Amino acid sequence: MKIRCIIVEDEPLARSLMQRHVEKVPYLELAGSFGDPVEAVEFLRETSVDLMFSDIQMPGITGISLLKILQHPPLVIFTTAYSEYALEGYELNVVDYLIKPISFERFLKAVEKVALRLSGSNTVPAPPAGSQEEDFIFVKDGTRYVRIDLSDILYIEGLKDYVAIHIPGKKVVSLQTMKSLESVLPRNRFIRIHNSYIVALPAIDALDKEKVQIGNIFLPVSDSYKKGLREVIEKRQIS
Repeated sequence: MKIRCIIVEDEPLARSLMQRHVEKVPYLELAGSFGDPVEAVEFLRETSVDLMFSDIQMPGITGISLLKILQHPPLVIFTTAYSEYALEGYELNVVDYLIKPISFERFLKAVEKVALRLSGSNTVPAPPAGSQEEDFIFVKDGTRYVRIDLSDILYIEGLKDYVAIHIPGKKVVSLQTMKSLESVLPRNRFIRIHNSYIVALPAIDALDKEKVQIGNIFLPVSDSYKKGLREVIEKRQIS
């Protein structure tokens, strides 16, 4: 799958760096690069793209204003030197928010989120272990994204086209599939035990062949997932 993208960045050096990052990713196709956000608006009136990398602080039109005036905006990754815009970015349904200077590793993580979104998931994945931003995900709850710490998740319940993420004291319901959510959760911390349930391994209090206990909740283990659960438990078993 090719992801057509544009870059909107008024600083030539920063724009050049983003172009080099794009060139390194085989499935990204650069459709245009603009130093003037007005030129980007004109381009997007005639051309459809999947993704826009946009600086926030630009002369004339900010990146946030640019996003708001587009009638049919593509997915957006904001780039800026100022972290205070992050919350507003998530409220605007922005895929990610990159702080300058932008390393290729961090750039690639953001692009992977776009690929995931285009494939139909509403989950923003947690970066791999070792990152400064590890241990949380954002899930779409209505018109906003809600941050959930992975350490807070007890289990996840599938509800047809929705999932309910159970954390202490409440649950968050999000429109997406179990498969899409399972794909972004770290496998060393979460395991599927049933078509309708994913459990957090640290949350398990007890288990047998038929069920898993988390607090006073008992969740069924289906036959198709028993082998995988047994293998995970055996790795942690003390003989």
